[in-house]
Amino acid sequence: MSLLKAAATVSSLTLLSRITGLVRDVMIARAFGASALTDAFWVAFRIPNLLRRLFAEGAFAQAFVPILGEARNQHEPEIIKQLLDRVARSLFIVLCIVTLLGILGAPLVVMAMASGLTEASRAADFEAAVWMTRLMFPYIICMSLVAFASGVLNTWRHFAVPAITPALLNLSMVGASLFLSDFFSRPIYALAAGVMLGGLAQFGVQWWVLARLSLRPRLIGPIGPAVTDPMVRRIMRQMLPATLGVSVAQISLLINTNIATWLAAGSVTWLSFADRLMEFPTALVGVALGTVLLPSLSRAHAQQATERYSALLDWGLRLMLLLGLPAALCMVMMADALVATLFHYGAFTATDVRHTQLAVMAYSVGLVGLLSIKILAPGFYAKQDIRTPVKIAIAVLVGTQLLNVILVPWLAHAGLALAISLGACLNALALLIGLRRKRIYQPAAGWGRFALQQAAALAVMAIPLWWAGHGIDWLGLQGSPFWRIGTLSLVLMVAGTLYLAALAATGLRPSHFRRAPSENTVGKTGG
Repeated sequence: MSLLKAAATVSSLTLLSRITGLVRDVMIARAFGASALTDAFWVAFRIPNLLRRLFAEGAFAQAFVPILGEARNQHEPEIIKQLLDRVARSLFIVLCIVTLLGILGAPLVVMAMASGLTEASRAADFEAAVWMTRLMFPYIICMSLVAFASGVLNTWRHFAVPAITPALLNLSMVGASLFLSDFFSRPIYALAAGVMLGGLAQFGVQWWVLARLSLRPRLIGPIGPAVTDPMVRRIMRQMLPATLGVSVAQISLLINTNIATWLAAGSVTWLSFADRLMEFPTALVGVALGTVLLPSLSRAHAQQATERYSALLDWGLRLMLLLGLPAALCMVMMADALVATLFHYGAFTATDVRHTQLAVMAYSVGLVGLLSIKILAPGFYAKQDIRTPVKIAIAVLVGTQLLNVILVPWLAHAGLALAISLGACLNALALLIGLRRKRIYQPAAGWGRFALQQAAALAVMAIPLWWAGHGIDWLGLQGSPFWRIGTLSLVLMVAGTLYLAALAATGLRPSHFRRAPSENTVGKTGG
């Protein structure tokens, strides 16, 4: 399977997951609006979600996949199976300890992560956040083991199942909100139950696929050999710095959540819904490309194919810009239309739309930066270089908080989103400079022409977006939801068609990106 085909597979299946996530959030907005209680849910959900990304999608995946790929090239299947057993067992034990501590210390965790809820007037919200945090904390066990399974499946180039299973979480939450609300003293608690059911469903599906491939590890067994295994210890050593290096955006998001709890009621919810819109392009483009690039980069590094390594990064960056820049343009120029069409129903008011719209526009400033990180960071991690991204991450984290000091008093919750966006751009720029200085990445010829082609196409695309953004009263169409959805779809379709036509007119064809560099197209050069 070519990398573009693999990326398209991951992207299309991820699209289904994001659509179900959007349906989930639309239902939450319609039923609960943006209130102190919804803020409590998003705070509670964000805590285990952050830990999931720290233990799983961020640090663990970046530390585990390159070493697993290297081991697969050098060892027999029996050794690989033993490695999988020992890594999974070690991860499982650590996660059980963290989960137990999290459940017992939930009040302290919520107090640290959302200090604004500790005010006496918000005691009920604090209590709700603690209850939901305790219920959802075991979610990190399921999802970290899911991330382990995804890393194995992606290394074996089975991309489809890891890409589709996140939809199970969204479907579980929707089902729980519809059928379990009556069983709880507060209906919103059903969403927390849905999170746990979704985590178990994802774990069950991926573990079943591993079993069919004879790769399912044994979680129960002697821990001594697992702890002392050199490769396991190497992965664990890589994980600690990678936790900060890959997850800096998530750490900033959590700090921002804490700050948002001190702002107007609903701020956390507005930011959460804006982040949901941002997840579409980041998942469809950034995550998809990053997922398929990391194993290929690891393989190129193991084979000392330095030219192919650089060419893979160049291909990923160009394809990311080709898809990411028009997405960012749509987010900026159509923020009002997107938020109104998706969320302006039921308890979600016009005021909520305006506040969420501001957050979407602020987030969109950093979209290309966020997408670039998904391409550039694997350039270091595939070479098992952890230190450089960590140094950059620490500097960016500090810089983001300094930006908060400046922007939050001026723009409130939108200032929090803008600080993350600017921090992502700084992170991406620093990663790019680092790759260039280490001679890991050498841009291929033709970047100047490519930039001009994209600029022309984006200018053409902006015409219908500007007209729709200024000429249509999206809030006024609340009473005609299907007309509003149809109009938005038509505008985006016209804008996308004009963009592709303009690219074609300038000489840029899909065939230029159809095949990523491979062993057959780029020779090996030791280095």
